[in-house]
Amino acid sequence: MTQTPTRPQATARFTVPAKHPMVTILGSGDKLLRVIEKAFPATDIHVRGNEVSATGDDREVALVQRLFDEMMLVLRTGQPMTEDAVERSIAMLRGEEGEGETPAEVLTQNILSSRGRTIRPKTLNQKRYVDAIDKHTVVFGIGPAGTGKTYLAMAKAVQALQSKQVNRIILTRPAVEAGERLGFLPGTLYEKIDPYLRPLYDALHDMIDPDSIPRLMAAGTIEVAPLAYMRGRAQPVFTNVLTPDGWRPIGDLRVGDLVIGSNGEPTPVLGVYPQGEKDIYRVTAQDGSWTLCCGEHLWTVRTASDKRRDKPWRVLETKEMIGNLRAAHARRYELPLLTAPVRFPERAVPMDPYALGLLLGDGCLTGSTTPSFSTEDPELAAALEAALTDVEVRRKSRVDYTLNRVKAPGDVVTLENPVTRTLRVLDLLGTRSHSKFVPDDYLHNSAEVRLAVLQGLLDADGGPVVQAGRTCRIQYTTTSILLRDDVISLVRSLGGVAYTRRRAAEGRTPGMAKGREVTHRHDAHIVDIRLPEGIEPFRLSRKLETYRAAGGGGSPMRFVDSIEPAGREEAVCIQVAAEDSLYVTQDYLLTHNTLNDAFIILDEAQNTSPEQMKMFLTRLGFDSKIVITGDVTQIDLPGGTKSGLRQVQEILEGVTDVHFSYLTSRDVVRHKLVGRIVDAYEQYDSRNGK
Repeated sequence: MTQTPTRPQATARFTVPAKHPMVTILGSGDKLLRVIEKAFPATDIHVRGNEVSATGDDREVALVQRLFDEMMLVLRTGQPMTEDAVERSIAMLRGEEGEGETPAEVLTQNILSSRGRTIRPKTLNQKRYVDAIDKHTVVFGIGPAGTGKTYLAMAKAVQALQSKQVNRIILTRPAVEAGERLGFLPGTLYEKIDPYLRPLYDALHDMIDPDSIPRLMAAGTIEVAPLAYMRGRAQPVFTNVLTPDGWRPIGDLRVGDLVIGSNGEPTPVLGVYPQGEKDIYRVTAQDGSWTLCCGEHLWTVRTASDKRRDKPWRVLETKEMIGNLRAAHARRYELPLLTAPVRFPERAVPMDPYALGLLLGDGCLTGSTTPSFSTEDPELAAALEAALTDVEVRRKSRVDYTLNRVKAPGDVVTLENPVTRTLRVLDLLGTRSHSKFVPDDYLHNSAEVRLAVLQGLLDADGGPVVQAGRTCRIQYTTTSILLRDDVISLVRSLGGVAYTRRRAAEGRTPGMAKGREVTHRHDAHIVDIRLPEGIEPFRLSRKLETYRAAGGGGSPMRFVDSIEPAGREEAVCIQVAAEDSLYVTQDYLLTHNTLNDAFIILDEAQNTSPEQMKMFLTRLGFDSKIVITGDVTQIDLPGGTKSGLRQVQEILEGVTDVHFSYLTSRDVVRHKLVGRIVDAYEQYDSRNGK
């Protein structure tokens, strides 16, 4: 009869340093020792004084010795050993196959210390999950209930906020559970969704002082919302967005189209997400600019305190600012402006842009007579002549000049005046002071062309306004509503701000011309302008010198003035590729929908649809991190709806900077029975082909 070969026997001894009482390694009442003896039944373990000996199979004895070594490493950090920690250490040592992590490395990794307790991973897979969050931008934590997926992600989020790696935490869950329908639950919308978000609140209260949580949520530093709110950051489909070709309704944009970012450069659209009907608000700035958006739409803003303390811009939803727009008598929220002029494609134009600006200001363009120009500054007449081709500027009186065609030998007398011909091409011939405008080819042209037009207009009908102790603003006056709006557009496209007010013609004191009264037939529109540093609004020497002497235009600023309901509209949101995620919407306001500098957790992701998952992932902003947790065995979606968490594993597996961490029943950190229940269900599902 063949005998089964016996394993070699071995004995190992382990001495506990005197500074560590034996109770720390054996446990109160030898509880830890009994756990070890139960795990190694064929090994004799004896304790004499501060020496532990183990005799038995050489492999088992080696594991026992390694176990005590690891326990001592943990104890040296000041962390006590527990029965659970010993059991998990044994499981890690038995399951180790060339892996680098040791039980001591796992059990001593501190994630967050809060309110007298330290949060650490308890299993090898949990440590790898936590390490993946550090190393990757998007991490999926997939596994059964009780494995610490959400809790550890929350701890990493709070750690990132406290260390200023991110500016805000966003926690979200799909509000779909066990077939319940929100509409049939009692209470307000927030009361209905609160049970679905309660696990996130509970974890948050474990890690942050509960008294500070309302303040952090009010400031937008922490946001807890159902997933549906994440996709609600939208504008009505007819809202204008600036593109390199001019304004387009946001509802007409498609992925790949170009829009203008905060640096004035074109940036591609990465995503377009129809939102259905939404409650809409009108957001108005103090300079009169306004746009429409939903209550969850995102705005980059800062307060005077933020600016004074050199703190970064914050991101708030529209609804977070409602009712909080004033600090004492000052407007609270400053909006960003363009950091550089908008870069439109350069277009060929039929007339020098500076000359056009001068003629729109002080030129006679009626077409009934030879084009003329009026000015008290001979410098402007000379500049106009230098800018026009084949035209001679002839002085008729002290302030009046005619623009005559330069005749060459052999010219036919009836040849059209070059200025008249160009005005006809631009559709300006026949316009009067109250109907002049800037043609589109000049409004949406290079920054140099736009500035030249503006300089011509301001040299003719504008001027510097010097105020004691303040930088210099610019004032422009016109009787044309179209020209007023075009000047405002030029200013805003260059990164400035413009305020307008009306001076009614009725009741105004008549002017004087050649000793007789001249009544005002049209309202005057006054535009107060501030341009950013480095952009000079004048070419006329006397105005430019005054402007420079006063210190220039200073720093243009724009603040939120009011937010008012504006009904319900079909809405859409877009995502752009710009680094700060900002794009230019109506009236050159800067806004965005993407979450930057944020730690975002999507919990219970198995209950997302594929469309929701795509929407959520593509909302990722710069310097942000996303952790998505879920259990694919507990899907509560309506029958026939595919889980977005299941599908995304097929789509994103192998994509750079996206990591999938899988946890199992061995990582359950609740009652031991939970792990056994999970295993029992998995066995049942495998037997029944599920």
